[in-house]
Amino acid sequence: MELLFDTANIEDIKKYMECYPITGVTSNPSILKSEGKIEFFSHLRKIREIIGMEKTLHVQVIAEDAEGILAEAEAILKNVDEKVFIKVPTTEQGLKAMMILKSKGIGVTATAIYTKIQGFAAIMAGADFIAPYCNRMANLDVDFEETITAFRKMIDENNSKCKILAASFKNIAQVNKSFLAGAHTATIQPTLMHDTFQMAAVTKAVADFKKDWESVHGEVLITDLVK
Repeated sequence: MELLFDTANIEDIKKYMECYPITGVTSNPSILKSEGKIEFFSHLRKIREIIGMEKTLHVQVIAEDAEGILAEAEAILKNVDEKVFIKVPTTEQGLKAMMILKSKGIGVTATAIYTKIQGFAAIMAGADFIAPYCNRMANLDVDFEETITAFRKMIDENNSKCKILAASFKNIAQVNKSFLAGAHTATIQPTLMHDTFQMAAVTKAVADFKKDWESVHGEVLITDLVK
């Protein structure tokens, strides 16, 4: 299993990557919008500087036609770095661009996936990652768990190197269901992870441990007992 952060917030990336074993960062225009009017390329280079070259960075194109997608991909690779995975919407023009990008050895993340045929086509086109939009699928009464399971079956049976990058979550339950359905990785807002680990039951358990310790040893730490 792998975990990616779905954010472009520099401070959140710095803060939470020290707590969670992430393998990369994803972004899209909606995520970037929440950061205000930033300098696109320099902001992405800063994210790369923080996460390092060993982690994956996924950046989405805006163009809708294959020619425009390829041009934007070239600009991203030139002005950020050549290891960026280009996020391409899984449309007809997107699939055309994916095949060309892969023929050049460029990393591709197929996005905006709502249906099985989109995922199957992206796998066949050579995408490195396919990103089903789980909560959005659920809102359309599409079973994202069954869809992910179908993707995983095809990937495994055909010995594909493609990974299922589950995305678009309303809550942590959807993340868990995605992993259990067969997703290789998930991209999650770090604040969602943070909120999950702040649940009252966990906080109480930690407090109870401390209380029981202090009832025997007083307000001392384990390191204070070293002679």
